[in-house]
Amino acid sequence: MMQASQPADAVQQRWAPVLDAAGATEVRTIALEVAARIADRGRLDQALQAAPRQSQFPHVMHWQPYGLAQGDAGLALFCSYLDVVQPDQGWDRVGHGFLQAAVADLEALEGRVAPGAFSGLAGLAFAACSLSRGGTRYRTLLTSLEDALAIEALTAASETARHAGGGGVWQFDVISGLAGIGAYLLQRRSRPVVADALDAVLRALIHLTAPNPGSPPRWFTSQQMMADEPTARHYPHGNLNLGLAHGIPGPLALMALAHKEGVELPGLQEAIQHVAGFIADSRVDGPYGVDWPTAIPLRADGTWNVADAVERSRTAWCYGSPGVARSLWLAGDALGEGSWKSLAVEALEAVLRRPIPERMIDSPTLCHGVSGLLAIVLRFARDDDRAGMFVGGADALCRQLLELYAPDHPLGYYSIEPGGTRVDQAGLLDGAPGVALALLAAATSTEPFWDRLFLLS
Repeated sequence: MMQASQPADAVQQRWAPVLDAAGATEVRTIALEVAARIADRGRLDQALQAAPRQSQFPHVMHWQPYGLAQGDAGLALFCSYLDVVQPDQGWDRVGHGFLQAAVADLEALEGRVAPGAFSGLAGLAFAACSLSRGGTRYRTLLTSLEDALAIEALTAASETARHAGGGGVWQFDVISGLAGIGAYLLQRRSRPVVADALDAVLRALIHLTAPNPGSPPRWFTSQQMMADEPTARHYPHGNLNLGLAHGIPGPLALMALAHKEGVELPGLQEAIQHVAGFIADSRVDGPYGVDWPTAIPLRADGTWNVADAVERSRTAWCYGSPGVARSLWLAGDALGEGSWKSLAVEALEAVLRRPIPERMIDSPTLCHGVSGLLAIVLRFARDDDRAGMFVGGADALCRQLLELYAPDHPLGYYSIEPGGTRVDQAGLLDGAPGVALALLAAATSTEPFWDRLFLLS
């Protein structure tokens, strides 16, 4: 069940700072300063108004209150973690205000709302549940959201289960698709309607990832379904996406977590074995060790070879070895396959050996920045017996984030776009709130239950 529903003392017994006392105090101080800025409506509005003017991509700077990635729902989730870190400081009330804004925005909409985790019903439900203090609050709201989400999840799963292949990644990925939806359903499956929806999601993913002899895997992306024109030109015959945010590692992580938590479905274990084996076989060796590309291009005849992948990946949560390694580790943990776990550890060690400029994650943020890498390293530091390098790596990443702290910016941290443009992002996924969450996870005794939605735990 949901980790946020556990008593705070039970959580703290399983989680402790990776930093020494002095380092933890320094990191915690900065993180709480950022949190105070986010709770300051004036500073928050300043950032929201500045971002579209600063960005090279103003069309994606749209603030959607009910969204988790870039909306008030994400700030409600942020406050839920602060409410455990500082239970007597009123963060539940601050979070309530953000949640109210998110729900009001949802109610004002006409028509169907997407079910996805980062811009839809699953994310809003996750925020409300996380803020509910173990399910003692927002019961009516959660029931309403989950009933609506279950309907949408069943529809999405049915559509995916009928798909012959070559669709868009948004059907199954973490950000918008079945993997992210399932991340929420998994921890609330004690409700029958939620359990039924979860089963449908997992059955659809089992179908999507089943062996498809003589053809590409059904989860391949055709050129017509690529996210943008430059990507379509780069992959004229389609590709096999290997990013945790948008590719097959997301479904693998969900299926592994479900199996680990006792979900039993025909073909689930075989699906985990098949996908994890595919990912393990798709490794490449770079100058610093094990790596994975962003995607594997398909050839005109539908075949593929990882050697054809020439696009070097960043080392982030969304794309690159850290996210891929975490999904592979979860698969190994679920099925007791030590070789997958060892390969995952090797890959993350290779990331930490890379000089900082070669990691290609200049931004301090969660999605494609330093905080996302830190969140993954923290999980490996807790879960793997060979944790020494990861504890040191987490300490170094925290120092890197402290150096990026910019008190002259409204929220203290900013997003860095390609080309170096600094944007005062207020959203959880690409802004200051995500940085503060990762720092607090490193510096406090509060387990980061929020990283379930990123399919890290």
